[in-house]
Amino acid sequence: MELQTKVIQGSADGPHLFITGGVHGDEYEPMAAIRRLMREVDPSALRGKLSLTPVVNEAAFLRGTRIAEDELDLARTCPGDPGGSITERTADALSKLIRTAEYYIDLHTGGNIMDVWPLVGYKLVPNEEVRDAQRRMAKAFNLPLVWGTDYRLEGRSLSVARDAGVPAIYAEYMGSGKCDPAGTTAYFDGCLNVMSELGMIDRKQPASRIQYTVEDERPSAGHMQIRNPSPITGLFEPQVELGDRIEAGDPLGTVSDVLGENAVTVPSNESGIVIVLRTFARVYKDDALAVILENV
Repeated sequence: MELQTKVIQGSADGPHLFITGGVHGDEYEPMAAIRRLMREVDPSALRGKLSLTPVVNEAAFLRGTRIAEDELDLARTCPGDPGGSITERTADALSKLIRTAEYYIDLHTGGNIMDVWPLVGYKLVPNEEVRDAQRRMAKAFNLPLVWGTDYRLEGRSLSVARDAGVPAIYAEYMGSGKCDPAGTTAYFDGCLNVMSELGMIDRKQPASRIQYTVEDERPSAGHMQIRNPSPITGLFEPQVELGDRIEAGDPLGTVSDVLGENAVTVPSNESGIVIVLRTFARVYKDDALAVILENV
């Protein structure tokens, strides 16, 4: 299996950067930003090689959903299996491309059901040279939050990069099933900023937008899908917004049953800043409702 990828070869020597979007099929700003890079990056002004895959998970994209018909999450399936299901084959193809790169950027959003406060993250890998390169890339990408987290999480594109010794970052920007022009532009500019940091293009770095830099090495730090789970299946009505400060025990919102007779107030498990908030109101029991950035 091969992913639809455009390679732009520069006119001078330089590093090989690989950028992906659409690891989940319902994350649209990355797809639009990478397509813009495909149109606007000038090979004559590029040093090195730029590989661009705007839609990694085509099967999920065509369904308009996070995952493909085999119901496997591609971001939990890497490095995959060339003889497996559609998601396993896609994971294998993605992993092979990551291993060919010298640097890697994976662009995401909250998909159809979440909003994510704009952030760029990386794994706190033991290799200090790789970790420092990731810090530089994340800072250059220039989103409000720079977040280093547990490197031991498996199945992800960044775990493949970790094992291959490839410096890698990921980004998150809003979601809710939209293709927000502001998010597309932020991603387009962020990728160019990283290319400049790596010496691939000449570009003046913009003024910093970074508000917080947090490194959290605790186990499962960065695993968004397990935070603040819903206590019941029902309708979620939030009482907070992205970027709000909250204390442990403060209400995130309520989840109520079909008739509204059983309404459960859901307290935050942590103190900090709301960086992920569920926007698709129907929730199942144990669905994550919010992620709180601690240690700010």
